[in-house]
Amino acid sequence: MNLSPIPLRPFPGEPAGLCEADEPLVDLREAVRGRLDIRMSYYRQGIPGAIPAARLRQGAAERLQRALRLLPEGWGLRVFDAWRPIAVQQALFDAYAARVRRETEGAGLSEEELLDRIRQFVSIPSYDRRRPSVHNTGGAVDLTLIGPDGREPDMGTGFDDFTPAAHTAALERCGPSAARENRRLLYACMTAAGFTNLPSEWWHYDYGDAFWSYYTGKPALYAGLLEGDDCHEG
Repeated sequence: MNLSPIPLRPFPGEPAGLCEADEPLVDLREAVRGRLDIRMSYYRQGIPGAIPAARLRQGAAERLQRALRLLPEGWGLRVFDAWRPIAVQQALFDAYAARVRRETEGAGLSEEELLDRIRQFVSIPSYDRRRPSVHNTGGAVDLTLIGPDGREPDMGTGFDDFTPAAHTAALERCGPSAARENRRLLYACMTAAGFTNLPSEWWHYDYGDAFWSYYTGKPALYAGLLEGDDCHEG
């Protein structure tokens, strides 16, 4: 494949409103055919509230199916996270916020500057259905490639590597490398299928949520799914 460079893009701002779609969450093992491996990272880490199933809204799952079909023969996708309960979002936010505060102690950063750093990699948990964190909508997915040998190829960093090297376009500043081409391949297939990418995380893609809304200029399709809502398969 002739893969184009990954463009530099700004961090997402305000979405272009919300026009809520009535779409269920679906289990990706049942909804998507092809070479899709589910490795739910936070469940495997034992984070309280994390679930073993990978669930996305139906429209997002359909686009993930498209992305699989766009990959070269023998390649596949491995999912690390999809719909995320708020309890898990809170645990991830608290842990990363504590890390950032430790690493910047004495730097004189304001609270807003600290939050800006934290938000590059972990969204603030929200109980407002109309302003949710994106993984709580069922529109966001964290994933990587699987090569023909059944292994994850070199992507330059691992999943959840919260450093500048994890920025999707970070390797575009360097010379040719297998990791750069692998990021380009994932980006090309996912965006061609209808997803947008979070520029600070090469593994994070969105459809129908607030980040997708910001980059496409279209109203978001998915509100948050809170505890007590129907968070099961349709």
